[in-house]
Amino acid sequence: MVAPEATACPQRASTARGTKTRRIEPDMDNNGGFSLLIFALPLLLLGWLFWTQNKRMKQMRNFSSSLNVGDQVITSSGIFGTIKHLDDASGWLEIADGVTIRVDRRAIAMKQTDALASSAGATGAVNPTSDADPDRNPGTTPGSSQSGQ
Repeated sequence: MVAPEATACPQRASTARGTKTRRIEPDMDNNGGFSLLIFALPLLLLGWLFWTQNKRMKQMRNFSSSLNVGDQVITSSGIFGTIKHLDDASGWLEIADGVTIRVDRRAIAMKQTDALASSAGATGAVNPTSDADPDRNPGTTPGSSQSGQ
C-alpha cells in the first residue's frame, strides 16, 4: 500500500507537525514588469539629463552670440564691465576707466540689464544712476560725501 504522503499533490509538502503547506513557486509573469521598470527608470533618467544639458547649452550659445560691443555685462565671478572688443573665444571688458581685462567668452554670465531686472523684481525698484551705487563711485561709502583725501 502507498503511504498517504506519497500520493499528495507535488506542490504540497508536509511539515514536522503534520500540517500541509503550499510551496510557492516563482511566477515569471509578475516579475517581468518589475524587471522592465528597473531597467527603464535609469534609461529615462539619463535621457532627461541629456535633454536638459542640451537645452542649457543651446541657451548659452544663443546668449554668447547675442553679445555686442558696448553691452554692460557681469562675469560668472561677479566682475561688472562693459564689452570693448569680442572675438570667437574671448572678450575684453572695461571694468574701470582705462582698465581693460580679457576674459573667456564663456565666463560672461549675464547682461547687467538682466541682473537689474531680476533684482528689481525681488527687492523693488532700482535706480541705476543713483549716487549711492558703489560701482559708480568706487572707494566711497554709499550715501557719504567723502572727498577721497
